[in-house]
Amino acid sequence: MTRDDFGKLRISLTNTVTNWRPALLVFLPFVTGYYLSYLFRTVNALISARLVSDLGLSAADLGFLTSVYFLSFAAMQLPLGILLDRYGPRRVQSILLLVAAAGAALFGAADEFLLLVLARALIGLGVAGALIAGLKAIVFWFPKERIPLINGFFVMLGALGAVTATVPTELLLTWTDWRGLFELLAVVTAGCAVVIFVVVPDAQKTPVQRTIESAGFKIVFRDPRFWRLAPLSAMCIGTAWALQGLWAAPFMADVEGLTHPAIVRHLFVMAAALSAGALLLGVCSDRLRRHNVSPKIVLSTTGTVFVAAEILLIARVPIPSVVLWAVIAGVGAATVLSYAISAEYYPKEIAGQANAALNIFHIGGAFVFQSAIGLILEQWPSRGGHYPLAAYETALGLLISLQIAALVWFAGREVRAVSKIMSRLRLPSPPMDTAQPRSTNTY
Repeated sequence: MTRDDFGKLRISLTNTVTNWRPALLVFLPFVTGYYLSYLFRTVNALISARLVSDLGLSAADLGFLTSVYFLSFAAMQLPLGILLDRYGPRRVQSILLLVAAAGAALFGAADEFLLLVLARALIGLGVAGALIAGLKAIVFWFPKERIPLINGFFVMLGALGAVTATVPTELLLTWTDWRGLFELLAVVTAGCAVVIFVVVPDAQKTPVQRTIESAGFKIVFRDPRFWRLAPLSAMCIGTAWALQGLWAAPFMADVEGLTHPAIVRHLFVMAAALSAGALLLGVCSDRLRRHNVSPKIVLSTTGTVFVAAEILLIARVPIPSVVLWAVIAGVGAATVLSYAISAEYYPKEIAGQANAALNIFHIGGAFVFQSAIGLILEQWPSRGGHYPLAAYETALGLLISLQIAALVWFAGREVRAVSKIMSRLRLPSPPMDTAQPRSTNTY
């Protein structure tokens, strides 16, 4: 081999290492943190019966205990966005994951309801940055045109935490109880925090970027595009998380009469659908963008499918419920689309604040919906701890009505404008297109 050949080989190896560096040092550590956040978010659906039997919880108690995760998660979003943009995802995420580890350790040791609530709140606080810290890192370290696809892989791999919270965790619970499970999660979460702090590089900032960061939330909350996106994103994603994280399992037991092993299998399919949905939505958005189809169109279509699946579920149509539950769970991955749309609206210097603002609606919605479903169910007398179909119809029917209103608010303006143009030209109206021109605002 000649000297030139050695030179070409060295350059090739250098380029390969450079290309893989963001994936190894940025993507993998952050996606592990997001994986843990999904595991914490959905594991209560699996252990809900154990919590009720061990602690004597009511439906309202169980709903509040599980949903307080979302409350503390949402409360952290505004300061979290500022911290991420100012100090970077490496420092913020590593510190927060230590808080989550402490919450998991307390949850495993607590024997009183209030201590469990405090522990669950600490867990929610600690994983509050798992998603948007990863998205912030992706914005800085990966090409902007590939963000929807990278986001899709990120959410897909993170959603494997929901898969782990089903059959694998059920197998683990044959070896230990739910307290031992949370002690184990505490150790793993603390280890992830250390890895992120040690291996993830920091992105360099300019003085201009710091000036933009200081006005981040003002830019976002004054943008009418945000107020069209946030309600639909919150209603669909928040509802999907609220159901998968808790109420899907009681529905399967109360309405469908499924046994515990069958429920675990259904939850596994839902978790797999969530993971696959993230990849599917990311790939579809990436491919359709090449044909000038905006992610906004994909989000509108996803919202419509979500509403249809819920209606079919409570109408008890002769479709295997596992199919409908898989669709509902898959919509929980629509964050891939929402954050891709947000990335089109705002510069990367305020990506943390823009994503945090949107995440307030996702997480806040999940808290409200998860708690509200429990309160609505309790308006009906339970029989052996089971609630009737009418209770679930009322709870889900209310959420479906709000989802339809949000869908019309997001897509209706663009549909009317396109239809008006087509009528003037005497042409048939095209499929719904919610795409809008990119903002020309300077920040």
